[in-house]
Amino acid sequence: MDKRRIIIAIDGPAGSGKSTLASLLARRYKLTNIETGAMYRALALKALQTGASLDDGAALARLAANSRIELEARREGNRVLLDGADVTERVRQDDVTDAASRVSVHPAVREWMVERQRQMGNAGGVVMEGRDIGTKVFPNADVKIFLDAAPEVRGARRFLQQPAAQTKEKSVLAELRERDLRDRTRSTSPLVPAPDAVVIDSTDLSLDQVVKRAIEIISGKLSKLEA
Repeated sequence: MDKRRIIIAIDGPAGSGKSTLASLLARRYKLTNIETGAMYRALALKALQTGASLDDGAALARLAANSRIELEARREGNRVLLDGADVTERVRQDDVTDAASRVSVHPAVREWMVERQRQMGNAGGVVMEGRDIGTKVFPNADVKIFLDAAPEVRGARRFLQQPAAQTKEKSVLAELRERDLRDRTRSTSPLVPAPDAVVIDSTDLSLDQVVKRAIEIISGKLSKLEA
């Protein structure tokens, strides 16, 4: 198996550590890291900027079709461009995060995103992370990992990523649970592990342990493909 053409899919809920793991694996295997969640965030930002309804799936799909959303791989993570403007930091802010969760439930939006993501990763050589990569975007991915953790652990991690939001500490977990509910119950591409995905529960694992386990999974898959 030519590692330059491999597709590694990493799915999981918010705060599970997908982005960190994908970035580290991409560096190790010299692959391109594609953070699909950033694409939904960029569209959500465009909706906020234009006043588009977050509940109108058809309008959001039209907005997406008339937007230029680009991801540029960097060592420290994807650079996010929206219509040519660098919005990498802006799309991480709370209002965009919440809006992205609402935008992502619409089937028309997800269909548009899935097609774009397939175009971006179809040549292989990618670590693509999101919520439906192994189930919808690349169901034939060479390696599928579903990264999960207890909500309380994910909430604590998410809070630590928002040091300026000290007054929101008690609400972070509630917001994460609400987002989990939307992700897991949406009608199109709900958040579930692919049948052939390997689940890593990182609740009681360090980052090094998670990375080690992921490398073991990838090495095992590559050995079978090369046999």
